[in-house]
Amino acid sequence: MAMALPVRADPLGRADPTLFADPMIGTGGHGHVFPGATVPFGMIQLSPDTDNARWDACSGYYYDDATLLGFSHTHLSGTGASDMMDLLVVPFVGETKLSPGTLANPEGSYRTRMSHEHEVATPGYYSLILPDSGIRAELTATARAGLHRYTFPLGQRARILLDWTHGYRDRDPKQTLIASAQLQANSPTVLAGSRRVLQWANGRHIHFAMRLSQPFEIIQYYENDQPVDAIAALTGQKLKAVLDFGILTEPLLLTVGVSAVDIPGALNNLDSDLAHWDFDAVTGAARALWAEALSPIRIETTSESDRRIFTTALYHAHMAPTLFSDRDGRYRGMDGTVRNLAPGEVNYSTYSLWDTYRTWHPLMTILAPDRAAAYARNLIEQGLQSPAGPCIWPLQGVETYCMIGWHSAVVIAEALNKGLPGIDAARAWSLYRQLAFQRNEFGLDSYRAKGFIPADVQNQSVSKTIEYSLDDWAMAHIADAAGATSDADKLRLRSGNYRNVFDTKTQFMRPRLKTGRWAEPFDPRAMGHNPRWWDYCESNAWQATFGVQHDVYGAIALFGGDAAFEARLDSLFAASSELLPGAPPDMDGMIGQYTHGNEPSHHIAYLYAYAGVAWKTQAMVRKILREQYRDGPDGMSGNEDCGQMSAWYIMSALGFYPVDPVSGIYVFGSPLFPVAEIRVGENVLRIVAESVDSGPYIQSITRNGETYTRSWISHADVMSGGEVRFVMGAEPNKEFGRAVADRPPSFV
Repeated sequence: MAMALPVRADPLGRADPTLFADPMIGTGGHGHVFPGATVPFGMIQLSPDTDNARWDACSGYYYDDATLLGFSHTHLSGTGASDMMDLLVVPFVGETKLSPGTLANPEGSYRTRMSHEHEVATPGYYSLILPDSGIRAELTATARAGLHRYTFPLGQRARILLDWTHGYRDRDPKQTLIASAQLQANSPTVLAGSRRVLQWANGRHIHFAMRLSQPFEIIQYYENDQPVDAIAALTGQKLKAVLDFGILTEPLLLTVGVSAVDIPGALNNLDSDLAHWDFDAVTGAARALWAEALSPIRIETTSESDRRIFTTALYHAHMAPTLFSDRDGRYRGMDGTVRNLAPGEVNYSTYSLWDTYRTWHPLMTILAPDRAAAYARNLIEQGLQSPAGPCIWPLQGVETYCMIGWHSAVVIAEALNKGLPGIDAARAWSLYRQLAFQRNEFGLDSYRAKGFIPADVQNQSVSKTIEYSLDDWAMAHIADAAGATSDADKLRLRSGNYRNVFDTKTQFMRPRLKTGRWAEPFDPRAMGHNPRWWDYCESNAWQATFGVQHDVYGAIALFGGDAAFEARLDSLFAASSELLPGAPPDMDGMIGQYTHGNEPSHHIAYLYAYAGVAWKTQAMVRKILREQYRDGPDGMSGNEDCGQMSAWYIMSALGFYPVDPVSGIYVFGSPLFPVAEIRVGENVLRIVAESVDSGPYIQSITRNGETYTRSWISHADVMSGGEVRFVMGAEPNKEFGRAVADRPPSFV
């Protein structure tokens, strides 16, 4: 695990921040992160795989596993669905074993024992000593290539298995995951391969090129685990190769480049990124990239644990989206065709939009506005290319259709409202207008005609109704920016459709049938009224009832006013945490029926501020910060989800949060550190929290020396820098943020 230096002599963390990032945090529990080598937003994630056949191995690695399969080159960070794990490299000595075995039955397979005592993971570097063979494996990476270094025991033949069948397997074991594949040896030091994968990103293409520091003496191909006579290239579906290097007197190095375009693209990526064999230089360069990525925020703390949690959250917030274009500007578009980028543009993959629109994208608008703008532009282009239209969850040039809603609209609307550069509103509106008014799939026809989605027509009907309302709000902003004011007015009106699934009698957002009647039976803890399908998405009625982010005052009115809304929030956090059978396994991190492990809950603690009781927001946010994030492998509640869980921690620990990302408004919570400094463009925002350890409650705020009574701050004020000074205490100041004029604006 990553080693941290003492912090007392360096309270603002001006030392190398990579010393405090621990990639092992989140590799246990349900965090689903990987510990291997990568660079910020890189195409390569070179990491160990301990399993590929169960939900908690979505990233290929699970901390509690005791055996290792090998090291593969592409991984997802913290997702609840999986794919990738391309090109497994298995170093070994002794007899050839082609079966991966299972966790329960590793005998006779190429699995090998592993121990965390002989494992090191730091930003840009991973190493492991395998106890059965004595092989030392070391990994590092550049943006588009990975570098392996294997030190074999003296006197034994060094061998490598390339398993080109390896990948995530959540389907019937008898069902093939590879549509077609190729392996070839261009020379004794250069290998390459291609395959098309039938997994979550169904039909995605991946190509690799590998260079060896020493030539192999023998290569043996296998198809369906049967040896194939000596040939230069092999085609089929289930392909593997074993390379025998004989007895080595120095470490064996492998460099691997990948491409979604073709093998020449992979080879060019490899040669452009890794033109030498200096492993330590590559490791140093990766570490330098991480040091820069982790440097925009400095925190003052005497707690090494808190510093590790915060710095690791920043580390995980730089895992995705991932680079998805070659050095020569080519990339595989969402329609499957090979395209060329415009000068200065980059293509990305791995947009977990249902999760990341909430906090991760807003965080990037603060820390890296140019990058945030590039993502918004890229989402417009991908949506225009895609047969599916606006992006939902694009992965490796394929729309996965995962989750609900079209929250790429929220990301683009936020970027437009915050004035991020180079975003063509007219081009964006040409993409989203058809979605807004013409498309009928996923319940859109009912949503427009009835104002809600019937539960006997569509799965997850309540959540879809609420989230489509948010998307309407976002699309209204895109339409306004494009000059389509009439369309914008219609969408703003329609963004109130969430009201049509609110039951005034039970005071819950509930499923309705085609007849308009409420679906029965109803239990607010249940995922649905019918075991055939869910009425909610990764939530139940308790969480979905507070799912309105864009029109909080409209939602408050449904309850009958501030006091009733406050009481209902209180009941959410005080309710029994019991869940009914059928709840997703990542409904985790519960405080009452608040579920921090699932994103629909993430803004809820901040809603108290809209009812004039900001002190309750402060208390609950501090509680979540302290209870739901830990310094260890089981350090997260629920899946990391491509940076969203970490982004919540980062922004909440700094003291402010984007309930409605489109609006550019941040609600104050409870800052965690005595001092934090954030580099915001050319400026620095300094956040001071006097007496922060005395309690979670804001006593008063000054901004640049002037009294500040609002319970929120604008994006423009954040980006202007200066100082925001909190005075904290053990008892609540119930007057802070109580006045209507001081409450966060909503539906603006």
